Amino acid sequence: MNTASTIVKPAQPHLSTSLTFLLAGGTGLTVAALYYSQPTLGVLAGDLHASPRQIGWIPTLTQLGYALGLLLLAPLGDRFDRRNIILLKAALLCAALLLTGFAPGLGVLLAASLLVGLFATVAQDIVPAAATLAPAHERGKAVGTVMTGLLMGILLSRVVSGFVAENFGWRSMFVAAAASVALLAVVLARGLPRFAPTTSQPYPQLLKSLLHLWGEYPKLRQAALAQGLLALGFSAFWSTLAVMLHAAPFHLGSAAAGAFGLAGAAGALAAPHAGRLADRHGPAWVLRISCGVAAVSFASMLLMPLLPVQGQLALLALATLGFDLGVQASLISHQTIVFGIAPEARSRLNAVLMTCMFIGMSVGGLLGAQALASWGWTGVVLLATLASAAALVVRLKVK
Repeated sequence: MNTASTIVKPAQPHLSTSLTFLLAGGTGLTVAALYYSQPTLGVLAGDLHASPRQIGWIPTLTQLGYALGLLLLAPLGDRFDRRNIILLKAALLCAALLLTGFAPGLGVLLAASLLVGLFATVAQDIVPAAATLAPAHERGKAVGTVMTGLLMGILLSRVVSGFVAENFGWRSMFVAAAASVALLAVVLARGLPRFAPTTSQPYPQLLKSLLHLWGEYPKLRQAALAQGLLALGFSAFWSTLAVMLHAAPFHLGSAAAGAFGLAGAAGALAAPHAGRLADRHGPAWVLRISCGVAAVSFASMLLMPLLPVQGQLALLALATLGFDLGVQASLISHQTIVFGIAPEARSRLNAVLMTCMFIGMSVGGLLGAQALASWGWTGVVLLATLASAAALVVRLKVK
């Protein structure tokens, strides 16, 4: 039964300032759930008596859950009213965060981490909403603005989590996160317009169409591959940073590890300009620059062993600013490309792009933990550098 003709058109034809801030805040608060654990991994390892390899599965499963949620749940945004999907997934995310906060042991914590990732995909239901409500000539700017909220959520979540974990315990962070998502759901219920479905395909056909979109659009494949490689390096760095700083010669706690998110946040604040530049000069031009910035920033950390401890920390902060700017500007530009391919399939196109990105995140978390355990921090930096350089090669091959 075709339900598309029975759904009322969106009440909001374009993005107002207040709705833009609501969408940006919603993406930030929900995607932050993916990263609260990362600055606390050193504390978690001691509290749960787990090895670095075991504790590395927490961010890995969270990112894997996010990839699964994007693949299996995000396409529903084209089939049903996106507002209802956002509210339901926000409620489920709240429950998953509470389970994490009260997990009695590592096994339950790992399962809860997977669920947090699965339902944190609500952030990627909000981003296509912004693309749908924005006029075509301002889509890059609109996506960039809303993505600012998402990026700030990713980066500042580590600052908040590190501080809360060190002063109140890591469990308190997840309980507080659940409360923030519950409050967000109430605000979204009042402020979000309704969205008309763009397809009446049954769920199995909806999933099958993902393969069709992948095969039909080379631009989608190129964007997914390049962003997945950048995400691999990004995740390898962030999922191992706290463990590295916890050990010699730094001996720093979770708050210090989280504070590096401030450097990343500074880079993320500049990233929305990529959307405006993509509108003006084309996203391909922005992508080559941003991929290059990420590769050079990762490579610069190979110089850390040559510096004293304070110099190493300063270089680490500068490199964090650089690669976060490069990775996030690339993501905004890739989304600008993808959202312009087929407007009736924006949720599914975004699902393919972001699934590949978070597969990269998941693989990066796992490989980063293994590289740190086997070759130390130099192994992690080499992994991130090679991955981002490969992304640059992909973008250079695109005409």
